[in-house]
Amino acid sequence: MAVLKYEEIAESLRARIAAGEFAPGATIPSGRDLAEQWDVSRATAIKAVDVLRNDGVVVAKQGTGFVVTETPVARPAGTRRAGSARILGGMPFLRIGTPDWAEPPARVAVALGISPGVLALRRIRILQLPGGAPHSCVEAWFPPEIAEAAPRLADTAPIAEGTTRYVRRQTGRFPTEGVDVTTVRLATDTEAERLDLPPASPVAVLLHTAHDQEGRPLVCEEGVTPSSLFEQMDTYAM
Repeated sequence: MAVLKYEEIAESLRARIAAGEFAPGATIPSGRDLAEQWDVSRATAIKAVDVLRNDGVVVAKQGTGFVVTETPVARPAGTRRAGSARILGGMPFLRIGTPDWAEPPARVAVALGISPGVLALRRIRILQLPGGAPHSCVEAWFPPEIAEAAPRLADTAPIAEGTTRYVRRQTGRFPTEGVDVTTVRLATDTEAERLDLPPASPVAVLLHTAHDQEGRPLVCEEGVTPSSLFEQMDTYAM
């Protein structure tokens, strides 16, 4: 599929942000400047900026224009229906520790299609409520072939373009199907500590696996949310 001009502009801006040319809080070029640089209409340039705004990469600042977001935004595990923008349902988050190679839990290993004992790259984040209290804890596990081809996944710094686009740029693989499985259990001691809960509190656990265009797993996320904060709503025709 051919890349449209506004998509090309948006991807160029993402790469420049990811490379540090535009740091958090910095103003990106205006629609007029982008139109001149790329020799396109102002409407096309504005559409490119809208893509970044919808993904939570930039925000509008009165009297300034669009600036790179100071606080990284992510969604809980799952909630990635087709057509949804990254900013929708997004929350500020904190990265916990440094991404590391570890043996994933058995059901994550099965979802990733890797054998027992094989290590995967783990990234941990805590999503936060408006007041800063923890909302949920998400462990994202990447199979070896993805992590090795996309080395920035092992960095602690946020990936401005988002992990999905970065992995696609590095590997040519992108998600076409998501599988979400929700279960309930008691929190482990580590989860209770991360979520500021009493020991053995009830939690909802959402296991989200994204598969690429050939059905191969790209990532498996295990999101843990206190039962008091977990809510799932589906709307469907009857």
